Amino acid sequence: MYAVVADVEKYPEFLPWVAGLRVLSRGRDGPVEILTAEMMVAYRGLRERYTSRVRLDPQSKTIEAEAIEGPFARLDNRWRFESADGLCHVHFSVGFAFKSRLLNLVANAAFAGAVTKMADAFEARARMLFG
Repeated sequence: MYAVVADVEKYPEFLPWVAGLRVLSRGRDGPVEILTAEMMVAYRGLRERYTSRVRLDPQSKTIEAEAIEGPFARLDNRWRFESADGLCHVHFSVGFAFKSRLLNLVANAAFAGAVTKMADAFEARARMLFG
């Protein structure tokens, strides 16, 4: 699952509402890969582009992302992956606030359903790639 989530460039292929993604820069801090990525999100006629800094740490099996430009006043994602009993346990948290009241209303109304749909998309991707 770590590999599926870390492969951000493939998000437009399987994640709902991700209309495009491009990596603007790549760097390293020891074993941690640091990306700056621009994502285009489309939802019910709304299209927004934002830029995030993403930290991929394969040793600790963690991924952290924070918006650095775009419509968010704040966006932080945290992923942590644990293997146990032949299963992968995924711990995910997200915190966000938009600069726009309209986007906050739309996002808050759709948030629970969107998270479930995205989790399902990641699981389906993992099944497709790894069986």
